[in-house]
Order: sequence, then structure tokens, then C-alpha cells
Amino acid sequence: MRLVMNEPVERMDRPYARRWWALLVLCLSLLIIVMANTALTVAAPDMTQDLGLSSADLQWVIDGYTVPYAALMLVLGAIGDKYSRRGALILGLVVFGGGAVAGSLVDSSTGVIAARAVMGVGAALIMPATLSLLAATFPRAERAKAIVLWTATAGLAIAAGPLVAGALLENHGWSATFLINVPIAALAIVGALVLVPPSKAAHHNRIDYVGGLLSVVWIGSLVYMIIEGPHFGWGVKAVTAAVVAGAGLILFVLWELRHPRPVIDVRRFAQRRFAGSNLAVALFFLAVFGAFYYLTQHLQFVLGYDALDTGVRMLPLAGAVFVGSALTGYLTPRIGMRFTVTAGMVGGTAALALLTRVDASSAYGDFVLPLVILGLAIGLALSPCTDAIMGAFPEAELGVGGAVNDTSLELGGSLGIAILGSVLAGSYSSHLATATAGSKLPAGTLATAQDSVGAGYAVAQGIGDKARQIGEQAAHAATPEQAAQLKAQAGQLASGARQMAEAVGSSFSDAVAHTSLVGAVILGVGTVLVAVLLPGKGRTEAETETEAGSQAETETEAGSKAEAGTEAGNTTADAEPGTEAGKAAEGEGDGVAEGHSADAAGTATPRAAVS
Repeated sequence: MRLVMNEPVERMDRPYARRWWALLVLCLSLLIIVMANTALTVAAPDMTQDLGLSSADLQWVIDGYTVPYAALMLVLGAIGDKYSRRGALILGLVVFGGGAVAGSLVDSSTGVIAARAVMGVGAALIMPATLSLLAATFPRAERAKAIVLWTATAGLAIAAGPLVAGALLENHGWSATFLINVPIAALAIVGALVLVPPSKAAHHNRIDYVGGLLSVVWIGSLVYMIIEGPHFGWGVKAVTAAVVAGAGLILFVLWELRHPRPVIDVRRFAQRRFAGSNLAVALFFLAVFGAFYYLTQHLQFVLGYDALDTGVRMLPLAGAVFVGSALTGYLTPRIGMRFTVTAGMVGGTAALALLTRVDASSAYGDFVLPLVILGLAIGLALSPCTDAIMGAFPEAELGVGGAVNDTSLELGGSLGIAILGSVLAGSYSSHLATATAGSKLPAGTLATAQDSVGAGYAVAQGIGDKARQIGEQAAHAATPEQAAQLKAQAGQLASGARQMAEAVGSSFSDAVAHTSLVGAVILGVGTVLVAVLLPGKGRTEAETETEAGSQAETETEAGSKAEAGTEAGNTTADAEPGTEAGKAAEGEGDGVAEGHSADAAGTATPRAAVS
């Protein structure tokens, strides 16, 4: 057995024998880039204390990863298609691991933000490469099953991040949450070389770098605006980012419509199946990341669980994702994609609706059912959507297909944290002001407590510490009268500290309920839109062939791969059978044929998409 797998998957005359082992490597690569975000939610308090981070610093420590990650995926996916998908995966793992090492060594907010940005660049290489290699390596009949496992891994990573980070923080500092990525990335690199076959587009014209640059500009500006505006106010930076994002998007669409070989054919978004799948992915991760953002805070601050306990208590979500993924593999071929995805989104809406019942008396048991339902919903909805998005792209654009899916995911997650996080902050601040009315709390102290739930409890703890200090002074008072006065003052402060802590807890619980209602409304409205957009299972073969033919005609007019397929066919005809040239030509022809089949599948009935 060769140590390094060098035979390109496009030249194999039968399905790659070790493709399921290759999938394990791809899932491992996916695991660390998702965990890199979710693990930080429980490491943030230690990092804030150690580095003296302001709320703005902490926000950019988290989102410094997100901006390059979302902005670069499309153009890096296209580069991977043209040159090497496995090469993009390995390079991404190297960059990601290097950023993780740097993040563990720095001792300033600027250094951590820069390291996280480097990790984001690595993630932008890795994420689309995992999906494109999966689609290239697995035959169409098995691709849906492989995507189910890929999606289940993403769901596992959402819950596993806090668990792993919590376990590390028991005996190590926050830097360990960076370093844990290094051995996993190294293992994935070795696995990629040994188990993942090389892959690139059999026919790929020059990359549309102008379109790629415009995509970086508008997506990066949009994500920056989403982060900056809700958290730091709609000042010059946020408004400028909004203008740049809008202008960049318009220019991007106009350029792609006119370019003969666009980085992505934006006409695909006119297809109901493709548009509905992307909308479902974005809306779902808006709800999931937003809910995850405030649930982890509630478990840690209000219910008092440490980092490890918080991670353990998120495990029902991960287990339910696997169950939901198994169900979608069984249900989608039988009842159709529209019903499976809609059922998942209804489940997600129901989970958020259940969280509207949260109040100051809620215990962990009140969160278990919503977490289980949300996990089942993730498993049900996301695998069919990812399969449909990947099926809409020909073989030459699998990396771009993966990037489109992942960009929808990342934009949805960013919007979820921004929108629901902003609603949470505003609601918490308002409820706390009401709860502390008449308490004679200084305005500056109240403003500090309103900044976040962590700050609120810190204020309460500060009042309690002051009460203890005065109590100690009373024990050494010069006269009984002075001692009595000090004890009375200490008692008042201690009572005020308890009342403040109760006010913070109840205010945040009420904010969670209010934010969950907003999230449920957004996801509920989105569910109706997705149900309308997605085609039903009963679509006729004629409708499918007509739509697929229209797409093929559009791509031909744009100078796309239909022309390349003809050239490959001529090469196959000219090459003598049995020769190396003939075999290579046959491999290329097969790749193109498979690409056209996938393209047609992208507009076919749900049954065809998973068969």
C-alpha cells in the first residue's frame, strides 16, 4: 500500500475503495474549525480576566475569525477546484494550526484577534474543500449518506466545543483551547495525504478573480457591518461597511451576469430548490448560533455551571443531531426534501418557542427538551439542503458549491449572534433597569451592570465584597455604637448584593425568553418561505428535464462546462481505447458527465437528489 495517495479520484474507473476512511478525515477537519468558534464561548471569561479584555475586544476576539472565514470561502473554493482540492485542505490545516499556535503564545487582545483572523483564513480553505472532496470522492448514490455524516459532525462540533474547552480549563489556561487544535490538525494532514485522493476539476477555465475580489469585498463588509452595528452602534464604521457591502453586491451580481466564466453563476439563485436550500441553511444557523450564544451564558452565569458542566449539559443537542441525521436519510427519499426540511424548521421554531417559558425559577431540566428538539431539527433539515446545494453544481465547481453552502451557514450564524445578541442585550438592560428601580444604585454602577450578565453579577459580587469588608471593620470598631452602625451598613449592603444578583438573574432569564420569541418568529416566517420555495416530491420528470435543460442552455451561453464536455467527448473518441491517453480521456469524460448529472440533479425531484 502506498504511503501517500497520489491517484486522482477523477481517473479511477470505480468508486474509491477507502472513501469512508477519507470521509473520516474530512469530518475531522470540519470538527476543529467549528469547535474553534463554539469552544471560545466557555473560554471567554478566563481570557477576559487574564488579558483584561473590554467587551469590544472580546467581541472581536470571537468575530476576528468570522470575517475572513466568510469573506474568502468563495474565491478559495474556486482556486481549490482549479488547482487542487486536497492541496487546499492541507494548506488550510497548516494555516489553521499555525494560527492556533500563535493564539496560544500571545498575551494581548491585538495578538489574539490577529491569531484568530489567521485561523479564519485557514478555515476558509478547509471548509469548502471538505465538501468538494466529499462530492468528488463519493458516487452520487452514496453522496447523500456521506453528507448526512458531514452534517452530523457539524452538529456534534457545536456541542463538543464547550465540552472540550471546559475539560481543558479544569487544569489549564485558556491557551489550551488553542493548542488542542494543533495535534488534531496534524492528524488530519497525515490522514489527508494517506487516505484522501487528490482531486481537481477535469476542465476549469481561468478563474474570475475580479468576481472573486468583489465577493470578498461585499461578503466581508456585510459580516463586518453585522458585527459592528448591533454591538457598537451605527456609527461611521458600520454605515460605511453597509454602503460598501451594498455597492459591492450590486457590482458582483452585474459582473457575474456579464462574465463568460463567472466565479458563480448567480442565475442559480432563481432556481427554487437552490434558493430555498440556501435560505434554509442561513435561517437555521441564525437560530442555532443565536440560541447557543445565550443558552451557554444562561447555563454559566444564571445557573452557575462551570465550563465543563456547561459543555456536558449541551450534549443532548449533539446526540439529537445524530438521530435527526439518521431520520433524514430514511425519510427524504420517501416523503421528499420539502417535507423533511420543513419539518426540521418547524421543529427548530418549536424549540425556540419552548424557550420563551424561561424565567428566574427555570432549572436545567427546562432546557433539555428544547435542546433535544433543536438537535433533531438540525439533523432533519440541513443534510437535504447541503445535498441539494452541492447537486446544483457541476464537477468543475464543487469547491464553489461547498463555499456557497458554507457562506450561507456562516452568514446565518453571524446574523444570529448579531440580531439575537442585540435583542438579548437590549432586553436584559431594560429589564435590569426596571428590576433595580428605587434601589438607589448609582447610575454608573447600573450602567456597568447593564453591559452584560457577567458584568451584572460582578457588580453584585463587588457589593457583597464591600459588605464583608465593612463587617470586618465592625469587629474592630472603637465603640459599640460604631460597631452597630457598621454592622447595619454591612447588612444593608449584603441584602443589596443578594437583591442585585436576583435582579440580574431574573432580568437575563426574561431576556432569554424575549429573545427566543424573536428567534421563533424569524424562523417561523422563514419556514413558510422555504416551504413555498422548495419543490414538492410530486414534480414530474418533464418539469425536471425542462428546468435542467434551461440551466444547461444558460451555462452554454455563458461559456461553461457544456462546451468542455463536448471537447472531452471528442478527445475520448480520438484516443485509442486501452491506451493511457484513452483512459485519461475517458476519465475526463466521465467527470464531465457526472458533473452534468449533478447539475441536473440540482433541479430534479428530491428523490433524485438522494438516489
